[in-house]
Amino acid sequence: MGRAKEIIVKVIPSKIANDFVKKHHYSGKVVPNSQLHFGAFLDGKLHGVMSYGPSMRKDEIITKVKNTGWNEFIELNRMAFDDYLPKNSESRCIAYSIKLIKKNAPQIKWIISFADGCQCGDGTIYRASNFKLINIKKNASMWINKENGKIMQDMQFFHTMTKKDDNWERLPGNMLTYIYFVDKNKEKDLTVPIIPFSKIDELNAGMYKGEKITQAERHNKKEA
Repeated sequence: MGRAKEIIVKVIPSKIANDFVKKHHYSGKVVPNSQLHFGAFLDGKLHGVMSYGPSMRKDEIITKVKNTGWNEFIELNRMAFDDYLPKNSESRCIAYSIKLIKKNAPQIKWIISFADGCQCGDGTIYRASNFKLINIKKNASMWINKENGKIMQDMQFFHTMTKKDDNWERLPGNMLTYIYFVDKNKEKDLTVPIIPFSKIDELNAGMYKGEKITQAERHNKKEA
């Protein structure tokens, strides 16, 4: 594990977390309803942020696990790390944050998160953190402007009053949904099937750091 054992994960103010996310997340954007922010510190400096909050489509997401109370699940809706942390530190940081959630917010039974296979990756960190894959679907909500390369989601069009015209087209790629059961007993209440990770390659949905890739190719790179 090396120096990863020296990483300290603790709650940080939203201002510090959001500034870091804007600088280091591939989108450069924060999720406005994030409420709980964890910072990953090494050598006394901040090198990673994990932001949690209620899902934007909470009434839809709650149906993924039956008998779930309105405030019994949370979304990991932003992760950003710089290159200073040791390799594979991200999964360790997520584990720390979940441990803190379990201790301080025992009402949380499960965590949902989404991997952006259109611009970033297919969820390598989630798989390494023992999340379950429950959905792979073609992007239906993100758009790219062919003229200037700007990317917007359906909800952003509504809020910014921007109109879709012939310059906008759907961003190619897939969105993947992952779930982690803080309360392992809740897995039996999952209302959708758990998808084997091999399905990512079968559907040509693999992506890593913005580049299309298969899991086999990624494995070969690690061994090289």
